[in-house]
Amino acid sequence: MSGLHTTGPQCIIERKMTQVMEPEPSDKAYVREINRRRTFAIISHPDAGKTTLTEKLLLFGGAIKQAGAVKSRKTDRAALSDFLSIEQERGISVSSSVMKFEYKGYEINLLDTPGHKDFSEDTYRVLTAVDCAVMIIDNARGVEPQTEKLMAVCRMRNTPIITFINKLDREGLEPLDIFEDIEDKLQIECVPLTWPIGMGKRFRGVYNLADRELEIFSPGYTPKDGDGILIQDLSDPRLDQLIFESQAARLREDVDLIQGASDPFDLDLYLNGTQTPVFFGSAINNFGVKEMLDAFVKIAPAPGIRPSQTRDVSPLETDFSGFTFKIQANMDPEHRDRIAFFRICSGKFTRGMKVRHHRIGKDIRLSNATIFMAQERSHVEEAYPGDIIGIHNHGTIKIGDTFTTKEPLKFLGIPSFAPEHFRRVLLKDPMKTKSLNKGLTQLAEEGTIQVFRPLMGNMHVVGAVGVLQFEVTMARLKAEYNVAAGYESIDLSVARWVTCEDDRTLRRFTQKNQNSLALDAEDCLTFMTTSEYQLGFVMEEWPDIQFHKTREHNI
Repeated sequence: MSGLHTTGPQCIIERKMTQVMEPEPSDKAYVREINRRRTFAIISHPDAGKTTLTEKLLLFGGAIKQAGAVKSRKTDRAALSDFLSIEQERGISVSSSVMKFEYKGYEINLLDTPGHKDFSEDTYRVLTAVDCAVMIIDNARGVEPQTEKLMAVCRMRNTPIITFINKLDREGLEPLDIFEDIEDKLQIECVPLTWPIGMGKRFRGVYNLADRELEIFSPGYTPKDGDGILIQDLSDPRLDQLIFESQAARLREDVDLIQGASDPFDLDLYLNGTQTPVFFGSAINNFGVKEMLDAFVKIAPAPGIRPSQTRDVSPLETDFSGFTFKIQANMDPEHRDRIAFFRICSGKFTRGMKVRHHRIGKDIRLSNATIFMAQERSHVEEAYPGDIIGIHNHGTIKIGDTFTTKEPLKFLGIPSFAPEHFRRVLLKDPMKTKSLNKGLTQLAEEGTIQVFRPLMGNMHVVGAVGVLQFEVTMARLKAEYNVAAGYESIDLSVARWVTCEDDRTLRRFTQKNQNSLALDAEDCLTFMTTSEYQLGFVMEEWPDIQFHKTREHNI
């Protein structure tokens, strides 16, 4: 376990701001807008409290007045950040939405990623569009499998991680045991910036180690600056009156131990993704959320440099550029629309500006771009690097597409991941074949599933990272395309995209393995087989063929 920065987060942001390139006088307002952007995702294992924390952050940011009843639905309202019908029925997040709010002068873009274990590929891709992430750990369960998978994706870009230990209102692991679990399984150093006072029924709040203060709140109350009873000195006798004497004594012992045995918080290690500041709390009761959010806006990175095929792109560049990382079809069922989620990498967006859609080689005018609050949308007049905007799409925009005002760029790091589960699609009404093809194509472009057409035969095979995606696919085909379809198991469990530098070798491989090859939605050749063992056998037989577990979109 590592320690904390004894002078608090404020000095951290001052250090960070000195690293920004000194702008020309005319550009200072532009740079100021970039520096106040914070774009992040919340990642967690299912049921760790992601949707609850998301809505509490929106509550503190003033974006909503009352959080949705995520679990019990006591007020008959679904969570605001879950807008698909299956999400509202099941109480889970299965698609990504973007929510924008302002907090203490910072413009925050929160990407609400799918939390359910069967929607991880969409989550993986969303992580390519953020500058940092907040990881939620269930106090009782510690690090869980889905969290490990998501952290592996974060490591691909060394994404900075802030950790929120949630559900302290329930009995769980001791803080030091959780730190050991995180450091052992995720190989990232833990730095406590807040510390819990008790847990379960005896949980009374959190002590802010960085600012050396404690505020006492009632469960469910939304604290504001200056609210609550402020304890700035742990020797204050009021502490023993406000919480149990034994808890006060334990808190003093814990704080002395942490301050004496730990190393200081290191901003550079956090920004490199090797150290994580840790906050404790109970999102459902508003405990510890404000402390995490206050520190987040100060230490989280502003938009940074993005790699492209030809060069690195700085957010300080004035020429506009950005990429699409998600397509969402039919966000408004009444209008059957499609929205491309677009991350701005450089330059200022202004409504009505003309940009080049490089994959298709056409200029388009962005006259009706939107910003999001789950299903609520509004037109955006201007936006800056780090912002996420929605571009109306009539089937011409795909994941990974780049738009710029000048230079033909192609941003990297927007992958597809090889599916782990496969099903054969069964169409119940042959007259709906055209609608089925359209629906599967659009869902594949969203990245929710992958569609494969075997070289031999005329069936559709859908692949997914998790099996619940098949159920969602059939439900959306019925609701959005009026196609009644089902699926059945197929003897496949492994898929790899194949390439070869020698065309003759690739042709021989294709002829020899036709029964095991298919084309995906972008006509990329894919080898599909029954097991990793069988894949290894084929790889050994064909050493000049490259088998890829991921591939860049549209490259």
